[in-house]
Amino acid sequence: MKHLLPAVPVILGFLLDCIIGDPYDLPHPIRLIGRLIGGLEKLVRKRMKNLRLGGFLLALTVVTASTAVPLALLLVCYRIHVVLGIAAETVLCCYMLAAKCLCKESMKVCSAAESDDIESARKAVSMIVGRDTAVLDRDGIIRAAVETVAENASDGVTAPLFYMGLGGAVGALFYKSVNTMDSMIGYRDEKYADIGRFAAKLDDVLNYIPSRLTALLMVVSAPILGLDGRNAFRIWRRDRRKHASPNSAQTESACAGALHVRLAGDAWYFGKLHKKPFIGDDDRPIETTDIRRANRLMYGTSVLMLIISAAARCAIFGGIL
Repeated sequence: MKHLLPAVPVILGFLLDCIIGDPYDLPHPIRLIGRLIGGLEKLVRKRMKNLRLGGFLLALTVVTASTAVPLALLLVCYRIHVVLGIAAETVLCCYMLAAKCLCKESMKVCSAAESDDIESARKAVSMIVGRDTAVLDRDGIIRAAVETVAENASDGVTAPLFYMGLGGAVGALFYKSVNTMDSMIGYRDEKYADIGRFAAKLDDVLNYIPSRLTALLMVVSAPILGLDGRNAFRIWRRDRRKHASPNSAQTESACAGALHVRLAGDAWYFGKLHKKPFIGDDDRPIETTDIRRANRLMYGTSVLMLIISAAARCAIFGGIL
């Protein structure tokens, strides 16, 4: 049984996230990383003329701090007692996952839309998407929520699980530090094009395998959940490159195919219209139940990734604890 111990924090962390989600009133490692990124950005802009070099140094500092501190903490805990180490790593693994939060926030959109409270639905969806929501009608609001669940199934759940399989909580923190930098400074506009370039590219690299693996796991889990796995695979193969990001359309296309709906298309950001191709076929009108279906697909896919992650963790670290 000893060789199974490395998988325990990953499994317990996932279950803990599914049950309680993020404790909003407690300090969160991602928020601390966000503050570090914000502070370093101000320092780089103030002290360095070469923002590309500054962005590289910023990313190096954030990644080093985000992995070295928890690694030292866990080493101390495991040295004191293996149970203490497992408990500490379980909490960190839970913090790195966002399945419960993603489901909870998207279901706020679903509930408001089902009650025909469009303003509340618009406000709820504005909390989980980066686009301008004032121009969205009811279908647009629902579509945005489904897209967010599909994309963040990878960013917020399965990709962290993937890196937990390779390096436990520290591996997930490494990934989330880069992903957080990308969400804060990884834009292509004039303000961030230089300082956020390295972080954005690194995030693309780190998400390359997890996003594609997640899409394939969506295809596998879809028929188990009563969705269309065959169509998920067909749309994934056809539309997986229809996004400026090399990774975002991977899961969106698989989800769109599984649900038989059309996602993406033109969107407004900061008052400017961005032309985007559609993903999926317009087989039927999108409906609020699709948010529920997308969440079900997210959870089913996450369980499959959890199995892979736990197996990898045991294979790599079995016998060490």
